[in-house]
Amino acid sequence: MIVAIDGPAGAGKSTVARALAERLGFRYLDTGAMYRALTWLALKRGLPLGEGAALGALARDHPVTFDENDRVFIDGADVTSAIRRSNVDRMVSVVARHPEVREVMRERQRELAAQGDAVIEGRDIGTVVVPAAAVKVYLEADPNVRARRRQSERPDIGADALATDLKLRDEQDRARMEPAADAQKIDTTLLAVDEVVAQIEALVRARAAA
Repeated sequence: MIVAIDGPAGAGKSTVARALAERLGFRYLDTGAMYRALTWLALKRGLPLGEGAALGALARDHPVTFDENDRVFIDGADVTSAIRRSNVDRMVSVVARHPEVREVMRERQRELAAQGDAVIEGRDIGTVVVPAAAVKVYLEADPNVRARRRQSERPDIGADALATDLKLRDEQDRARMEPAADAQKIDTTLLAVDEVVAQIEALVRARAAA
């Protein structure tokens, strides 16, 4: 069974998806980490981030992998921590918007999804990557709450800069941020992580029983 969790930055996707996967005994797949890993590699090699064809070729030649502890690897390097740094955070949307990059990444994400039960989180999982997912959830939250959550994750970035960055990312991602028509929307603004996880787990259990 595939559980697709989509939503904007700061809505709680990663935290919720990871906790849900652990509770269900499913694999956890963070598709955003794949784009971050590619961005890290492009920056390391000094590639122009505006050249979609070159970035797509880089993605195809260096597929992102995960180990059993959800560590992220690309080009033989463990980039789990490096891809969360501010330089990657600022540029990942630039890389991710290239059609050539998205085509390669979607192929890879589908390969990983085909390996069995998984909770997959991103921005277009339920609409494009795995539209046949058994359970689709779209998380959303108040922009101010999302900004505060991001601030706790990115203490190296000032609050004002982070709020501006979040707004820009929303605008850049708008084209692929529409929830699937059959997705269950959950507003996480006032909910604890366990409450969100419990709601999605109930959806999964009901789907499995059906």
